[in-house]
Amino acid sequence: MDFIRTPEERFNDLEGYAFDSNYIEYQEMRQHYIEQGSGEVILCLHGEPSWSYLYRKLFPILSPNYRVIAPDLIGFGKSDKPLKLSDYSYEFHLESLINFLDQLSLNEINLVVQDWGGLLGLGLVGVSPDRFKRLIIMNTALPVGKPLPFVFKLWKTFAKYHPNLPVGKIVTSGCYRKESKTKAIKYGYNAPYPSKKYKAGARVFPMLVPAKPDQDGVKRMQKAREVLSKWDKPCLVMFSDKDPILGGMVHFFRKLIPTAKDQKEIVINNAGHFLQEDAGEEIAQNIHEFIQGNLQVASEEL
Repeated sequence: MDFIRTPEERFNDLEGYAFDSNYIEYQEMRQHYIEQGSGEVILCLHGEPSWSYLYRKLFPILSPNYRVIAPDLIGFGKSDKPLKLSDYSYEFHLESLINFLDQLSLNEINLVVQDWGGLLGLGLVGVSPDRFKRLIIMNTALPVGKPLPFVFKLWKTFAKYHPNLPVGKIVTSGCYRKESKTKAIKYGYNAPYPSKKYKAGARVFPMLVPAKPDQDGVKRMQKAREVLSKWDKPCLVMFSDKDPILGGMVHFFRKLIPTAKDQKEIVINNAGHFLQEDAGEEIAQNIHEFIQGNLQVASEEL
């Protein structure tokens, strides 16, 4: 598999992203992650077309009490980037994340997911539910091959055929608050991609969302749905109120997961699809309160 690596200088002086770089290897490629703190593990998985930069606001609040980890999916952020669209698949990304958990010996995980981080992260839960202690689910879905909405078909076509996908503009357009749309933040999301040849991963993800029952990933997400429908550990479903694409999925998850009904309903107000950018500090505080409020439940299960 041919791949390229973003020059390190692209990441110099990014706003709010002064983290040490850590790497593991997957299929001879480097996968990057940031990590701070100690204690219970909080694993944060990003989606499309973002990277661990999206979680930078959560670290200062959570790392004093927890071991907080945010990887870059292969093809994103500081991770190496396969060049061909055909190199990417749901199974490829899922296996890379299983490798990530194994390499870092992660168990008893508090899993935080959003966007494609949910499709993949909840797929991990379907594979190995015993590795996960609590779930925090934000603005995501678990598609199983039903026809996709027309607006998503437009997004898929745009991502596939745009001559040079404007990643930073896409992310900031998916935010709601004015302070999330600055040039510095837009550059932070553009940083991993010096040119269009670095963007195969960002381009292909919309095409990997299954629109037919026989597509790659459907069986994994069906299994995730099955496991989640019987989930008896704590789960917080926390969506934003200004996401026109996935905002409505909050009802799906609250209905699907039995323990989601046990938690106070939290809505992140005045936040868009990329709610971590709009309201990272608020989200971090909610995660902390959720974990602390469910410590007794977890200890009783042990």
